[in-house]
Amino acid sequence: MNKFINSINGVTSSSVVANFKKNNVLDFSLIAFDEGTTTAAVFTQNVFCAAPVIVAKNHLKNDIKAFIINTGNANAGTGEIGLKNAIDSCSMAAKSLGIKAEEVMPFSTGVIGQQLSMEKFEKGISDASKNLNENLSDLGQAILTTDLVEKKFSTSFNFHGKTVSITGFAKGSGMIRPNMATMLSFIFTDIEASQEDLQTCLLHSVEKSFNRITVDGDTSTNDACTLSATGKSGVNITDCLEEFQEAMDQVCLSLAQMIIKDGEGATKFIEVKVKGGETSQDCLEVAYSVAHSPLVKTAIFASDANWGRILAAVGRSNIKNLKISDVNISLNDTVLITHGEPDKNYTEEKGSSEMSKDTIVLSIDIGSTNHQETVWTCDFSYDYVKINAEYRT
Repeated sequence: MNKFINSINGVTSSSVVANFKKNNVLDFSLIAFDEGTTTAAVFTQNVFCAAPVIVAKNHLKNDIKAFIINTGNANAGTGEIGLKNAIDSCSMAAKSLGIKAEEVMPFSTGVIGQQLSMEKFEKGISDASKNLNENLSDLGQAILTTDLVEKKFSTSFNFHGKTVSITGFAKGSGMIRPNMATMLSFIFTDIEASQEDLQTCLLHSVEKSFNRITVDGDTSTNDACTLSATGKSGVNITDCLEEFQEAMDQVCLSLAQMIIKDGEGATKFIEVKVKGGETSQDCLEVAYSVAHSPLVKTAIFASDANWGRILAAVGRSNIKNLKISDVNISLNDTVLITHGEPDKNYTEEKGSSEMSKDTIVLSIDIGSTNHQETVWTCDFSYDYVKINAEYRT
């Protein structure tokens, strides 16, 4: 992980204790942008999207000048009261910053079905607005819920003697299934760009990163991923589109993989690579069939070389024209299946040895085309059940 976090010219923030969460921890953040900043975003596809998602979507058509982010309460499943609270929180922030309410985007994460305390918002906004500064570091801690580690990444590149920087933060550990980007992520850059160009870049990066991860197959009500560009570098995105996209891809993939490595109760990082399908979607379908299988994930947790579970997950994938004779499966460098048959060189000892490793790559061939897709997931441990059984207590 890139531990050095670049500040972004034109972005200030402050994270404070507003008591949305217990234990006196950072749980509220205010982020302010200089005039001329553009913002793009993608949101959850869950029909029961949270009130802040509805408001953020509506406000995105304006010139966004601030974000407000609270943890500990998702403000989801809260009806008209929740929607009013999300709108009112934007008004509070706008008043403190001297901007319009519709220029503020709200984000919430935490327990579903509980109404927000507006007194806590008032405290958070009051305290944070007095301490805005260019140091973004506290944001990584303030947005966490069940996460055990902060997720942040910075990179930069030079273009004709000028430096373009990108810094991103994410939170996510459980309820992770990519129907957009199952988590919260905030990415900042000093490049100059239109909202349309930013949106195109963000969608490209999200599709191959946050939309390729799964912990438990659940899509949250509150997911959002934003990209804000201040223009302070003096470099326009149209002049260095390839370089910027490459850097954005690196930031998003790094953050996405951090989420998987910090999956609730996770002990192993799993990469599922599928190639040879008639379409890329076929490859993706097979990859998710394996990555979502509780039987595969528990076997990997136990270091049990029960490769029959992998074979079964491939076979039940919802794709047409899958032929047994086309299927090859490898566990790291150990071949399990060759042309649908158990590989003659496979031994239980080899399989158990590979299953015991912290990082596992499952390579699956389902045909001879050039289509390929990769999904990242983690194992299921006892702790996953414990964490989610006790989430509200």
